[in-house]
This record gives sequence, structure tokens and C-alpha cells, in this order.
Amino acid sequence: MNKGPRLIGKKLEGVRKERVKHLTVAEKILANHLIEDGLIPGKPLALRIDQTLTQDATGTMAWLQFEALGLPRVRTKLSVSYVDHNTLQSGFENADDHAFLQSMAVKYGAIFSRPGNGICHQVHLESFGQPGATLLGSDSHTPTAGGLGMLAIGAGGLDVAAAMAGEPFHLTCPEILRIHLTGRLRRGVTAKDIILEVLRRLTVKGGVGKILEYAGPGVSTLSIPERATITNMGAETGATTSLFPADEVTRTFLVYQGRGKSFRLLKADTKAAYSGGEISLNLSQLVPLAAKPHSPDAVVPVSRLRGIKPGQVVIGSCTNSSLADMASAAGILAGRSIHPSVSLVITPGSSQVLEAMTRNGILAALLRAGARVMEPACGACIGMGQAPASGAVSLRTFNRNFKGRSGTPDAGIYLVSPETAAAAALQGKVIDPRRIKQRRKFPLPRKAERSSSLVVFPRSSRKKVDIIRGPNIRPLPEFKPLPEEDRGRVLIKLGDNVTTDDIMPAGAKILPLRSNIPAIAEFVFSGLYPDFSCRARSRQGGYIVGGENYGQGSSREHAALAPKYLGVRAVLAKSFARIHQANLINFGILPLVFRQAQDYDRIKSGQEIFLPKIKQCLSSGKNLLVRNVSTGEEWEMQCVLSPRQTEIMLAGGMLNYLKN
Repeated sequence: MNKGPRLIGKKLEGVRKERVKHLTVAEKILANHLIEDGLIPGKPLALRIDQTLTQDATGTMAWLQFEALGLPRVRTKLSVSYVDHNTLQSGFENADDHAFLQSMAVKYGAIFSRPGNGICHQVHLESFGQPGATLLGSDSHTPTAGGLGMLAIGAGGLDVAAAMAGEPFHLTCPEILRIHLTGRLRRGVTAKDIILEVLRRLTVKGGVGKILEYAGPGVSTLSIPERATITNMGAETGATTSLFPADEVTRTFLVYQGRGKSFRLLKADTKAAYSGGEISLNLSQLVPLAAKPHSPDAVVPVSRLRGIKPGQVVIGSCTNSSLADMASAAGILAGRSIHPSVSLVITPGSSQVLEAMTRNGILAALLRAGARVMEPACGACIGMGQAPASGAVSLRTFNRNFKGRSGTPDAGIYLVSPETAAAAALQGKVIDPRRIKQRRKFPLPRKAERSSSLVVFPRSSRKKVDIIRGPNIRPLPEFKPLPEEDRGRVLIKLGDNVTTDDIMPAGAKILPLRSNIPAIAEFVFSGLYPDFSCRARSRQGGYIVGGENYGQGSSREHAALAPKYLGVRAVLAKSFARIHQANLINFGILPLVFRQAQDYDRIKSGQEIFLPKIKQCLSSGKNLLVRNVSTGEEWEMQCVLSPRQTEIMLAGGMLNYLKN
């Protein structure tokens, strides 16, 4: 195992010697955690993982998978199990899952963050994140911790379960894109506007295969909450992760949190080269921005939306729920009342944030202005409550605005900064926040008030711990090894940028079923094709055809696991989002890529497809032959797998592979 950058020269094949001495921040962390393979963009690498996080929507399955491996305890330096998604307890299912997760954490030596303690990314930033360390989380917004200079990557639950078992995390070595910041943000312009501008330039697939690394003199002007907003929403570009250097601003934040000993100075070398190129942003030239429905990259200046009247404004989510975010919104609303036509919802990111809001008057100012205050949780961001009215416009400080994600299919969701949201709540229409003067400034405390009342730490004796399993906790489905050949029908044909929300919807009705695969499988593609599960069962499974960037968005592995349970054996697409492609492989679903656009055009839903010599082609690295039985046409498709992924696929999925 490599111990530091000076040992990686042998790993950097084909790279000039002087290049080894001048590393980016990402390369330094990668080098310190390399187990095998090298830092060659596009080639496989394996990383040692220091920390993991799971949350309750994905964590129930991840912990079931860890349990199936038969180990006595987790093997990471630190693993945290959070409850922040399914906190709406309208039935027994969510409460049962919480009890299950707490008993699993106690038995296997993980920290348990109880309901109400806060959103995993905000709490991890406050309590556990460390510069220079690696973090793997079963949530696509795990890169939030990159604001601290941590290499934090989102992944499917099975990858996280493997990391908890001490297995390295395998991925394709990404290119590193430098985002060079100069200048300083002007009044009314925020970190949310920085990442919206990055999204405008890169789009929702422009970061695929890349790490976004921020650099330049503008970095020192941004606080840790501001940096975390940027790294959090970098996930919407499809990037592997985003990160900032760890500097004096980082030290100040960690000291504020009472964790000064966790600080480590970490910055890129002066002559570091960036394999993914560079983007330059002058912060002084940015204006307030917004993402229009229904994509985070549909970005325009707020001034172009002037006059749009929202029925709802929501400030919170893991992107913008820090104390500083709450203070900026309260500064606009203090001493004023929201517009009569607007429902204003506030969601603090953690119990620490909520407690601080009560101490310095922020909470009182927001309540007097007419805000509704929710518990610190993901809530409306994942469709767990606060769905807007039919056809309404909702301004949200969230990271995603996919159609129907809010719980209201015909609502128009706009992504904005807390300042833009507060100004709109006040005026009853979208307005440039720079036109509204702050009534009051709320000073932030010099030191965070910390409490562990909502955290359960591991105990020394775990032998007598019984796992609590409610009736909604179902055993893991078992899948057979890959066959030599396969035949079936195209169940569904889709266009570009299909999201995991499209494949496996969330919301208050479906999320509680995450630990029950037979039940949740009934909702696969239910928002687009309500009869999909019936169609798949009646045809004994088959294939899905998609366009570009298939599976973008959330890391939810249920978008692979539930279709697999219904008999889906391959997805044929123009390209895949990184996490979803890994999830497909982990559950033994072939991710096949069209080599030519016309091949996608000539395949239709309902047609019969034949795949011969599957195992032979995968083992030899050859393209797979696809025969359209309905038309008699044939063509080849790529299935680009590493040697390890090939073994996983042949075994029928990662659990079979690890067990064997």
C-alpha cells in the first residue's frame, strides 16, 4: 500500500519524472490512498477508504449487504449511519428501519446519527470530515465534504458495504479539471451562483470522468459552507467529485467546530498540471442565477425570470442549509412579512444549526416573517413532504429540479440561492436579490455549540446485540451467474438524461419501501410508464434502451436492483452516468453502449433481442453482438469493463463475487 506522494513514481507510468513532483490536491490524496494500479486517467485504480457514510434511504440495503459478508465489525477508520431521508413516520416502515439501522450500527461498530440530528452531509462536515482523507458515501452528494479538502465520492450502497468490509473502492481514474477562481463575490451574489455558472458551462454530463478541483486567489474569499455548497452541487455535472484545498479558512472552520486537530494543510503544487483542462471564473463578474425546470443546467440570470410568481419558497437541503445560509435569508426577512401568496418553508441542515438559530435570533426573525420551520432532514428535497400545489412555481435552494421529484408532477421547480429565495418570498415574485436591502445582520457565533445527544457511538461490547427487524425488512434477493447467451424483448425505450428518479421514484409513498425489494420493484418507472412492472413480469424480464447519460442523478442502487429483480438483464444506452453504471455492474446487469447512433435509432420497444456468446466476449474484451430477432439486423455494442468488473459480471453481481 502506498504511504505518500513520493512513492507514486512507479505508479505513474508514461508520465514525465518532473510531473510526479508537481501534484494537484486530488492527486495527492489519491496517491496517499492507492492500493493498486496507477494515476493514469481512464485506467482502473483501487483506493483505500478511510470513512464511509450511509443514510436511511440507501443504508438499509447497504447494511443488509454488509451483514451478508459475515464480518464481525466494520473495518474503516470511521463509519457513520445517518437517518435523514425517511423521517416522515406516517406508518411503521420508517420507524422500523431506524431501529434496524441503530441496532446494526451498535453491533458492527459504526456511529449512529439519530433522526433529527441533521442531514448527513451537513453533519459530516461539522463533526467528522478531515482534509486529505477519503470518504465513500451511499449518497450522490457525498462530495459536499470536498469543501474541507476531503476526497469524498458518492457510490451505490453495495460499494459502500464493501468499503466498510475493508475492500478498496475501484473506479476509473478521472481527469482533473481545474476551476480557477479570481475576484470576490459582490453583495447579493453567492456560492450557489458559482456552481450554477459551472453547471451552465459544463451541463449535467460535462463533469463525467472528471474531478473538479477549485484553485486560484478567489478560493480564500469563500467560507467552508460556501465551498460545501459548490462541491455538493458539483454532483449535478456528473463529476466523480469536487474539492477545494485545505487552507487557513479550513483551519478556522475546524477550530470553530472544536476539531482543530483534524486540520492538515493541503494545496496543489505551483507547477501542477491538470489533465482535464481549466475553466476560469471571475467571481466579481457573476450575477444572481437560477436553474429553470426541469434540469440543474437550465441556468439563466435571475433578471430574466423577473415577475414569475412562486406559490412556494423552500430554503434548506444539503446544498444551502448552513447557519450562514439561514442568517442571510433572515437578514432579508427580519422585521418584514412574506407575501400573502407565498408559503415559505425553512429546513435547517442540522440540530447544531437549529440550536444556533434559536440563540442568535435567526429563528425568531424567520417565524415572525411567516416561515414554517421543518426538522433538520432532507424532507422536500427528496419529495418527503412539502409538495407544491398543482401547477405551482416553487423556488428552492436545492440541487435538483427533475420533473416530479417534488411530489407534484406539473410543478415548476427553480433552483436559486437563499438570498434570491428570501427576496421572492418577500415580494411574491422573482426579483434580483441585490434590489432588496438587508434589514439586519445576524452575527455568527465564534464557537459552535456541540451536543452528542442525538448521536450513538459504538460500544466496546457488541456480542449480545440483537438486530431489530420489522416486517418491512426483507432478505436480499439472490441472483444467478451470467448466462452464456440471452434472449428477451425490449421493455422500454427512453431518450437522453434519464434520471434515477425516473427509474426508481422517491417520495413519501415509495421511500419507506427501500428495504423491501419485492414491494418497491412495483414502482420501477411508475412515473413514466405505470405498467412497467407488469410488463416486465409478463415477459419474464428483458432489456431497457436509453440515450445519453442514462441514470444521472441520485446514487440510489435501487434503480438497478429493483429492475434486476423484475428480470432486466441488460441496458443498451448511448452513454451512462458513472454511479448508475457501477450499480448496474454490481447487480449483474450488462451496461451496453451503442457504437453508432443509427443502431439506437433502429431498435424499438417490444422487439425481440438475442445476445450470443456473452461470457466469451466479456472474457476476451470483445464487443458483444446484438441480433434483432424481430428485424433480422445485427450490430456490435461495447461493454467496457475492467478485469475486476468482468469477474463481477460473470459471477452475477458483486455480492456473489465477494462471497466467492
